[in-house]
Amino acid sequence: MPIYEYRCRECGGDFEKYLATSASAVACPSCQSDRVMRKLSIFGMKSDSPGAVASMPSGGGCCGGGCGCH
Repeated sequence: MPIYEYRCRECGGDFEKYLATSASAVACPSCQSDRVMRKLSIFGMKSDSPGAVASMPSGGGCCGGGCGCH
């Protein structure tokens, strides 16, 4: 099961959930609100191959500032 990251719109807390599908109902573990938004999750990868880094996309998303949240 994948891990999804969320932010509660009610209390501002960040949390993670293991879910079978992203369509499952999620509530904040701190305040029990169902007003949550799924965050963009980025994963890390290590490779000894020099070509692996060159083939990875760059920019965009929250890490690249493309979403306007920073």
